[in-house]
Amino acid sequence: MNKQILVSALGAMLLASCADHFDQNFETVRPGKEAQYGYLEQYDALKEYIKDRPNFHLGIGTAVDEYNKKELVYALTNSNFNETVAGNAMKMSSCVADDGSMNFDKVSEYVKNATDAGLSVYGHTLAWHAQQPNKYLKRLIADKELPPAGDNPGLIITSGDPKANTWDYEIYYDLDEPLKAGKTYEISLNVRGTNPGTIDFWPGKKDGSATQYGAGSFTVAESAVDNSFSFTPNADIDRMRFCFGKIGGTLYFDNFVLKEKGSDHNIAVNSTFDEDDISHWTKVPWVEISYKIGNVAGAAAVEIENEVHERTYTDGPFPFFAMGCEPPVVNGAIHFVPTGDWSQFFVMSGGENKLSEEGNYVVYLDITSSKDASGVELTMQNGWGGSAQAITVSVPVSAGRQTVKLPMPNIVGGDYDIILKPQTADATLDVHSVKVCQVKKSNTKPLTPEEKKEALTPVLQDWIYGMMEATEGKVKAWDVVNEAISGEDKDGDGFYDLQSATRGTVTPDDAKNNFYWQDYLGDIEYVRTAVAAARKGFADAGGKSEELKLFINDYNLETAYDQNKKLKSLIHWIEEWEKDDVTKIDGIGSQMHITYSMDPDKQKKNEEAYENMLRLMVDSHKLVRISELDMGLEDKNGNLVNTTDMTEEQHKAMRAYYEFIVKKYLEIVPENQQWGICQWCATDSPANSGWRAGLPVGLWDLDYYRKHTYGGFAAGLGAPEYWNDAK
Repeated sequence: MNKQILVSALGAMLLASCADHFDQNFETVRPGKEAQYGYLEQYDALKEYIKDRPNFHLGIGTAVDEYNKKELVYALTNSNFNETVAGNAMKMSSCVADDGSMNFDKVSEYVKNATDAGLSVYGHTLAWHAQQPNKYLKRLIADKELPPAGDNPGLIITSGDPKANTWDYEIYYDLDEPLKAGKTYEISLNVRGTNPGTIDFWPGKKDGSATQYGAGSFTVAESAVDNSFSFTPNADIDRMRFCFGKIGGTLYFDNFVLKEKGSDHNIAVNSTFDEDDISHWTKVPWVEISYKIGNVAGAAAVEIENEVHERTYTDGPFPFFAMGCEPPVVNGAIHFVPTGDWSQFFVMSGGENKLSEEGNYVVYLDITSSKDASGVELTMQNGWGGSAQAITVSVPVSAGRQTVKLPMPNIVGGDYDIILKPQTADATLDVHSVKVCQVKKSNTKPLTPEEKKEALTPVLQDWIYGMMEATEGKVKAWDVVNEAISGEDKDGDGFYDLQSATRGTVTPDDAKNNFYWQDYLGDIEYVRTAVAAARKGFADAGGKSEELKLFINDYNLETAYDQNKKLKSLIHWIEEWEKDDVTKIDGIGSQMHITYSMDPDKQKKNEEAYENMLRLMVDSHKLVRISELDMGLEDKNGNLVNTTDMTEEQHKAMRAYYEFIVKKYLEIVPENQQWGICQWCATDSPANSGWRAGLPVGLWDLDYYRKHTYGGFAAGLGAPEYWNDAK
C-alpha cells in the first residue's frame, strides 16, 4: 500500500516537474530481498546510460490504456526509456470497426502524451495478417450477387468448378429428325452464367460418330447474351452437344431456336421453356451436372441453406451445462422440464460450432412439446460479459412433435453457444436435435483475383493514410509490414516463401483466423502498396519525408536451428520489393522473443546465431533494430520454467544473457546503422496472460521491483556490473 501511495505521488510529480528518475522516492528492491537484490539500487534509470548516444532508441512495449492514465506505466516508461511502442492500440483491428469506420482517438491521445513527455513513438504496425478487422475485409471480397435475367422461364444447368477440358461438362439436345449434311442451319440461344467464358458447340450423332468439332461457340457472361451463328453439318446429325467444362458453374438457357436457313420453322421443341418439357435434353451419366426448367429470375434469387452443424442426442448423461434443472437424455432426446425464469440449457456449445464472418444463419429445433405454449426462446451467444454478442428470438410451439425454425440473420463469425429457454413454466420439451444452417443465395459467384485486388488495395491505403493523419507526422518510424515471411520453402528457390493462406505456408487455424493481404494484392505489390501509402500519408500529414523510416519486422531471425535462414530469406525479399527503384525499406526489426537454455551447448549455439544475425543485418546496409526483446528460460531438458519456479542461478543466467545481447548489439552494429533496442515486456507475465503466460520475461517483477535482468540490461548499455561488488 505504501508503495502504491508513492507511485501515485510520483505520477503527480512527473506531471508537475517532468522528473526523469523513476526510483526517486520509490523502492527499487523488494523488502526482505536486499541480500540478493540490494545491488540493484545502485543503478540509475536505464535511459541515463544512453545519454552519450542521442540517436539510440531505447524502447518499451506499452499498454496504451495504462499509459494514457498517466500513472504507474506512464511514470515507468517516461523515466527509463526514450521510445514507446504500442502493444495493440495501433493495429488495424483496434482502429477499424466491422463496418469499416476508423477511430484513432486513443492513438492520438497516446502519441500526444508520449511526445509531450519527450519520448518518440514507434508505430506498430501498418500491414499485418493478424489482428485485422476480418469481418469487414472478408465482406468486401464476398461472392457478388448476379443481376436477374428477366421473368421468363428457362433451362437451368448446374455443374461444379471449372475443369481442364471443355467436354468435362456437357449437355445434349437430341433431335426427332436429323439435320441433313450440306444444308445450312441457323442456331440462336440466350445464355448467361455464373462464370464467364464460352460454350463449345459440337453437333454430331447420338452414337458418337460424325462429331463436327468447332462448329461454333456461345458467349457466356453474367448478364444474358443473345448468341446466334450458322453452321453446315458435314454428315446427317441428330444431337446438339453443348460443352462447357472449362467454365462450369451454373448456366441459364432461354430462347433456343434452330432453323434451316431461309425457313421460319423452329425445329427446337419448347424453345422458350414455358412448358414443363425437357424430354429432348439429356446428359451423359458420368458428367456431374443437373438441369431443370425454372423461372430464371427466381432461380437466381433462391436461398440455399448449407448445413454447418447438427447435434442429435442419444441415451446417456446430459452433455451440456444447464441452469435450474438437470435434464436427462431419454430415448434420443433431451427431456426438459422448466423450473423457473432461469431454467435453460445449452443445446450446442461454442467450441463445436464456430461460425463464419459471412453470417446469415438459421437454427432448426426438432422438438416435442407437451402442450401448446407461448413459445421457446433461443439465444445464440459468443462469450459472456459486456463484450459478448447475443441475439435472441422466440417462437410459439404447438403440442406434439415439430420442427421450429429460428432465423438468426445478424449472427456473424465466432464460437457461439446455443441456449434454449422455454417461456412457459408448465410445458415440457423433448429436444431431438438442433441444426445450424448458413443461408446463401444461389445467384452468387466469387470475385475474380483482379476484382479482389481492386476492392482491397484502396482499403489498405486508406487505413494507412488514416493512421498517418491521426499521428500528425509525429511518429517517424514504423513497422510498415509485420511478419511476412513463413518458415517454409515450398517453391524450392532456396528462400522461405511469404506466409499465405492459399499456398499452405501457414497452419489451417492461422489460415482461417487471419487475413493475408499478400494472397490478394500479391507478394510484391502487397509491400510496395503499403510502403507507398505510408510515405504519401506521412508527407500529407505534414511529416518531413526524409525523417520517415520504414522497417520490416519479423520473428525467428536469430534462430540457430535453421542457421538464420529466415533472416536471409527476408533480406532476399527486401531486394525483390526494392527492385522497382521506388520502394525503399529503411530497416529490419528482429522480434527476439528468446529463451535462455540451461543446456550450455544449446545456449552457445543460440548466442552464435544471434551474433550471426547482427552481422547479416549489418551487411544488408539497413538500419538494425531489436524490436520486441523478451526472454524466458528452459531447463537442460528443454522445459520452460515458470517465474514461480525460478532459482537464483537461473535468474542470474538470464541477467548475463541480457548483458550479452545488448553489448553485442553495440559492438557489432555500426553506430550509423543502430536504431536501438525495444524491451517488449516491462514486467514478468501474469499466469493468466495471453502472452508467454507465467514466464519471467520482464526487467521488473509483477510488483515493479527490479530483477537481476534489469542489472544485465543496464550493464549491457554501459553501466558498471555492480553485482561483482555486492556482498
